[in-house]
Amino acid sequence: MTTTVSRFEPISCKLWKQDPKAFAERLGQSFRETGFAVLSDHPIDQSMIDTGVGAGKKFFALPDETKRSYFIPGGGGQRAYTPFATEVAKGAKAKDLKEFWHVARELPRDHKYADLMGANLYVKEVPGWKEATNAMFSALDQFGLDILEAIAMHLKLPPDFFNDKVQEGNSILRLLHYPPQIEPPPEGSVRAGAHEDINVITLLLGAEEGGLEVLHRDGQWLPVNPPPGSLVVNIGDMLQRLTNDVLPSTTHRVVNPKPERSRFPRYSTPFFLHFNPDYEITTLPGAISAERPNKYPEPLKAQDFLEIRLREIGLRM
Repeated sequence: MTTTVSRFEPISCKLWKQDPKAFAERLGQSFRETGFAVLSDHPIDQSMIDTGVGAGKKFFALPDETKRSYFIPGGGGQRAYTPFATEVAKGAKAKDLKEFWHVARELPRDHKYADLMGANLYVKEVPGWKEATNAMFSALDQFGLDILEAIAMHLKLPPDFFNDKVQEGNSILRLLHYPPQIEPPPEGSVRAGAHEDINVITLLLGAEEGGLEVLHRDGQWLPVNPPPGSLVVNIGDMLQRLTNDVLPSTTHRVVNPKPERSRFPRYSTPFFLHFNPDYEITTLPGAISAERPNKYPEPLKAQDFLEIRLREIGLRM
């Protein structure tokens, strides 16, 4: 398979305010074509992003022993720290060359999902960690509702269709670090193996280093190099299932850097927006037709779907 030039033209979020229907159509068509879209002029405050990403960089610079003290055994990597070379892409053998931290929704301890979703940990070695990471989580969580509203409009659903299905979802902000590759990586290992996301949609803040590639349906790998200040959104497996593959969850990867960039680390910040744990993913009637029979006749609760996939990627035993 070869790599071609990128086909991702940014869609301005200003259009969402000016002409929601036109924005929803452009967004939906981009998703139908590639499963991905690049958004410019998004409302996430850049100084808040810089503060949150900066906090992550400070954490990843800590000694390995300190970082590992924030690992939660048996937690499935769903909260706090996951060490380097732990996660593996579904069906792959080589571990991904990355480490990451997960920030999740803050819930009162008497909430019905509290035990299921667990609690966040906070890095005491990084001043302002809680405020910085929670602010970024909240902003992306809120912006995700706008994206879902546009998706609902594209699918000819009520604009607020998704609101009560994700408002208490097991969503995750991931602070990602791909260390420099001073030595050649093990054969077959890449920064992130080819995979699809588990969740509903993913909102990805731009990385300082390249490497993200998307597998187009024509078999070519397309580089995604969003302009500074933009944001990438992609469809996850849960939404693909709900829409009977009308909106595809597309395979993507992060390739190793070219030799001249191998001494540079790569940081990125995806936000994985999830359904409420007890939401039953049932194929939308409007996505079923004689030409497109239902590929997912058996409903599946979001939490059950998540648990299946966590085992497949090596985060849950």
